[in-house]
Amino acid sequence: MPNRVVDHLVRAVSALGVRHIFGVDGANIEDLYDALFDSEVTGVVAKHEFSAATMADGYARVTGGLGVVAATSGGGAMNLVAGLAESYASRVPVLALVGQPPTALEGRGAFQDSSGRAGAIDAVRLFGSVSRYCARVETADRLQDSVVRAVAAARRGGPAVLLLPKDVQQSGLDAVPPFRIPPRAHRRDVSGLAAVRSALAEARSTGKIVIIAGDQIARDDARAELARLATSLDAAVGVTPDAKDTYDNFDPGFCGVAGSMGHPELTADLRSAALCLLIGTRLPVTARAGLDDLLAGLTVASVGVAPPYLPSIHATSTDLSITLGELAHEFASPAIRSHADPDAAALTPLQVPPANGPGLRYRELVEIIGAALPDGTDVFADAGNTGAAAVHHLRVPRGGRFVVALGMGGMGYAFGAGIGAAFARRGPGHTVVIAGDGSFYMHGMEVHTAVQHRLPITFVVLNNNAHAMCVTREQLYYRDRYSFNRFRPAFLGDGIAAMFPDLPTYTVRTTDELTGALDQCLGTAGPSFLAIDCDPDEIPPFTPFIDTIENSRRTP
Repeated sequence: MPNRVVDHLVRAVSALGVRHIFGVDGANIEDLYDALFDSEVTGVVAKHEFSAATMADGYARVTGGLGVVAATSGGGAMNLVAGLAESYASRVPVLALVGQPPTALEGRGAFQDSSGRAGAIDAVRLFGSVSRYCARVETADRLQDSVVRAVAAARRGGPAVLLLPKDVQQSGLDAVPPFRIPPRAHRRDVSGLAAVRSALAEARSTGKIVIIAGDQIARDDARAELARLATSLDAAVGVTPDAKDTYDNFDPGFCGVAGSMGHPELTADLRSAALCLLIGTRLPVTARAGLDDLLAGLTVASVGVAPPYLPSIHATSTDLSITLGELAHEFASPAIRSHADPDAAALTPLQVPPANGPGLRYRELVEIIGAALPDGTDVFADAGNTGAAAVHHLRVPRGGRFVVALGMGGMGYAFGAGIGAAFARRGPGHTVVIAGDGSFYMHGMEVHTAVQHRLPITFVVLNNNAHAMCVTREQLYYRDRYSFNRFRPAFLGDGIAAMFPDLPTYTVRTTDELTGALDQCLGTAGPSFLAIDCDPDEIPPFTPFIDTIENSRRTP
């Protein structure tokens, strides 16, 4: 077997259960792709390194393991930064393998030098700001230690980066023992958990408990334990916008989404609560908008990898499946759950001003999409008005993942991430990407990657010929005197159909057309594309916009 550094690196990745490496090939990473040819790991070439990074991110979110991305030096490496920043902010374990010029040329005018020498960009400092670990592998004998450290850091939540000079990649490396990655450690805060238990016991005896669940529950695969704990505590359960798949959206105890895209049921439950229990979330602004005053008057307890942004009784847990299982067992009770009304999970949508423009409305189209999705469907929603509509209106299918990139909110994230998820799920099941036309223009050409690999994925693009959230902000906050954010009309469905004649592609303008097209798309074994005409002036279900409109009506 080949015994270069890159061969050992691919074997190490394979030993971790990773079956795909996403990236864009180039001179200073081509040896890694050469090693992939004779391995059990498939190399996937994306159209852009940002999307390759988000493919690794989506792959990690769906598998619960590690995602791996590869890039060459120079612009290829720079393009990784935004994608890794999302993984960093959302604590997604990703390993980035970044090619570098040969060591002998560092600081001597090498093409795409980022050694930090002689005035060159310093890749260690650059990637160090968006990773939990970053190291330059300067000699072959440092590979094993660097890989072990990188994987351990990524497992703590976030990217790790290995910078690999080309000559080091090509170096021989004999007699290397098998890679032994330490098992994932579970760190728990004994005194903090005792305080949380005491607060829960007191609140259960005096009133109602409301849980707000965050995305760490999905990362730790702790959904079953959350459900058991909610039953034990007879708690109502809400979720943060990026954690809709952590709790059954059809359960009578589900009280909706928290924050700027949230539901009034959660607010009402908090008003009558004795305690709010945050699980796996720091409750950033998007998840607590409109709730600060309520939470300030409540006892707030928290369990998760990091404390929330508001005062709380906090217990650190790096594995919620263990911690929530223990809490559920401790508070287990034969009492009948009080949320017995089967219609209790029918949530009240935010009231938005009526829209009079062309195309379908956000609520009706998202509800039609949700009704068509079979159990086990993974949904990736992109930023903007489209993302707000999906977060607020979509009931997530049971057994599937729902991901919206709120760590950095990078437009175009969903295209790559959905493709990474489709690779991970290869077989039964389907992936659906919901994005706006602005996101499509940024990274929608990754449709080509899905076509190339015949992935079971449907791209749903809401086309309003605008950066619609920016249009809304122009209208509400800048007197609607101009628009930099409206586009000339483009016919995305027609364009994609011409580019990819074998790709099932549909453009819809009515609800009947949408229902029929969804049936066709979801019944297709490979990829499909669906463009939906929308109104750029429709206000999305986003409370800051709605509150601004209401305040303007009250103020002469």
